[in-house]
Amino acid sequence: MSLLDTLLLIPLIGFFGALTLPQTGVKFVRIWALFVSAVTFIVSLGIAIGYQPAVKGQQFIHDFVWIVNPEIHYHVAVDGLSLWLVLLTTLLTPIAVLLSWNSIQHRAKEFFAFILLLEFGLIGVFVSFDLVLFYLFWELVLVPMYFMIGIWGGEKRIYAAVKFFVYTMAGSLLMLGAIIYITNIAGTSNYSDILEGFVNGKFALTSQAELLLFLAFFIAFAIKLALFPVHTWLPDAYDSAPAAATMLLAAVMAKMGTYSIIRFCIPMFPQAAHRCAPWIIVLALISIIYGALVALIQPNFKKVIAYSSMSHIGFIVLGIFSFTQLGMDGAIYQMVSHGVTTGALFVLVGFLYERKNSVLIEDFGGVANSAPVLSTVFLIASLASLGLPVLNNFIGEFMIMQGSAQANFTWTVYAAIGVILSACYMLWMYQRVFQGEKRFTIADLNAREYACVVPLVILMVWMGTYTQTFLPAVSSTTRQILDQSTANVPLQVTAPQASGTEVARAR
Repeated sequence: MSLLDTLLLIPLIGFFGALTLPQTGVKFVRIWALFVSAVTFIVSLGIAIGYQPAVKGQQFIHDFVWIVNPEIHYHVAVDGLSLWLVLLTTLLTPIAVLLSWNSIQHRAKEFFAFILLLEFGLIGVFVSFDLVLFYLFWELVLVPMYFMIGIWGGEKRIYAAVKFFVYTMAGSLLMLGAIIYITNIAGTSNYSDILEGFVNGKFALTSQAELLLFLAFFIAFAIKLALFPVHTWLPDAYDSAPAAATMLLAAVMAKMGTYSIIRFCIPMFPQAAHRCAPWIIVLALISIIYGALVALIQPNFKKVIAYSSMSHIGFIVLGIFSFTQLGMDGAIYQMVSHGVTTGALFVLVGFLYERKNSVLIEDFGGVANSAPVLSTVFLIASLASLGLPVLNNFIGEFMIMQGSAQANFTWTVYAAIGVILSACYMLWMYQRVFQGEKRFTIADLNAREYACVVPLVILMVWMGTYTQTFLPAVSSTTRQILDQSTANVPLQVTAPQASGTEVARAR
């Protein structure tokens, strides 16, 4: 059994273990979920420490034939694309448990069991290198999130849960059809074998077939990441879900879509990806600007952060389809950065909800007067979200815009509008909630809440100042993906004789 198998097995055992506990032992269920998720995080640190950025390709591989006919593999591994997303998942899960410590009293056993099952599914999505295995984990993630929204959500929880389920399943069925088609052609669902067959010409697709398969995968992923115009499930789900579910949905589940585009759409269907890139870029730019504009007029915290997430996801898609090394590196970096920042914001919103039982902005005011530490942490997370230098989101957005400028400078100009608007809605929200006249007294952060936010604040500063902790592993993988798809846009430096200066241009 590899270390990666252990990482998958721990939350699965934790899930079944939680279900065996008595319904009355709420405190013990919480402790069990926290213990299991903490152990999972420690094991994931072992994978991060043992990962070698200089080594290309997959690491911690465990691959064997699971089903002989059709040939389906149990193939799990990590590379620079999945490594930090796995770490993000294992870090945020114990924080989700702590966030729900006091707020979940009704059927607590099932709730904390679903958190562990969700962690198992999310890790599985990021480490699967077999299409069928990936699909199983992809669908598994839907189950706990559906119940978490439908049982423990707000007033519109049933509507939000059903809408989330229908949207996701519609896209998943398209992807399932594409997976079956590819498996029939290749004779296997093992991703590595399929990709090698495409690269070596062992089997080929017609231009029309490649386009249809690309669209089947892309639509499923676009729904999950809530790209315009298939985003309408997002505000309802974010608003209705309990705090922990909202945090995991925005910080990790949305990244399943962007991760899968890079993992599957670009390498397997490079020509179709190039053909579709112009209109996908348009959708990404619309998501950036539309999401930011709608965030400006939202009446509650959750919807502001929901639409801001839509805007940031647009940046990630822009970086991916710039087909540049900088753009792709920035997209992956932004996935992790956005997960940390948005996770922190939803954690803090959860704290405010516990104190006031409301997420409406108009119900707050002058919070900084009675809760200065809470207000300071919220300000740091807000500044990180709007892309302040030395904080994490700045690095990802800067790399994305630099990469998009290499491909088409006009894209960067439109994307920059989203950066300006993000400062408007984040600072305006902060001013209305935390500044001004004191309207009531609320408690500041306690020890449990410090344990939730301190690691995220440290990561915001760390990722914003010491990027080389994360980028070497990312860059080696994106370079390989771009080389496989023959989609890399080289940056050529020339020295014109007339001026004697160096001019860099992308072509």
